[in-house]
Amino acid sequence: MKKIRVWDLPTRLFHWSLALLVVVAVVTQNIGGNAMEWHFRAGYAILTLLLFRVVWGVFGTYYARWRRLFHAPSNFIAYLRGERRYLGHNPLGSLSVLALLLTLLAQAGTGLFANDDIASEGPLAKFISKDWSDRLTWFHADVNAPLIFVLVGLHVAAIAWYGFGRRENLVKPMFSGDKLSTEDAPRSEDTWGRRALAAVLLAACAGLVAWLVNLPA
Repeated sequence: MKKIRVWDLPTRLFHWSLALLVVVAVVTQNIGGNAMEWHFRAGYAILTLLLFRVVWGVFGTYYARWRRLFHAPSNFIAYLRGERRYLGHNPLGSLSVLALLLTLLAQAGTGLFANDDIASEGPLAKFISKDWSDRLTWFHADVNAPLIFVLVGLHVAAIAWYGFGRRENLVKPMFSGDKLSTEDAPRSEDTWGRRALAAVLLAACAGLVAWLVNLPA
């Protein structure tokens, strides 16, 4: 068995930071009141991370790139038949990741325009009509949020199924970054240079979000 670096450090930090921030966003939204300030902050941080993941899919390491997440139909069939194995995201896992990223991006984006009809509103709500803000609030709270819960539940269930059903631990590599393989396979270029690039890209995304949420009316 050969140890292969699959998940680079920026991807691992993105994954666990995003998971933590989603929990914070859900908890603070349920508390309400003054906690909504932290709900918005969690949302801004989530948006920053998602924008970073978009650009990291272009400039990142081998298994983090977008082209590793898109599979031909024949790959799905071969995987379901057990004819192919993947060190990175398998075809079904890729669909799960893409669905989660898209729904979270929609959630963070609509949150910028949402309002609670009491004391809180997104920083961009001032640029649209109250009617449109209410529509986006409805989508944010009543449509997309439940969908995120469903996708997260399926994601966790799949991890459990792989762990107990197929004896494949998917959690440990997301901490260590490494997987074991009997064959030679591409390795992620998890170098300090790549990590420095990730830090620069993350800072740029954070700057963009900060500028966006502080736009004057």
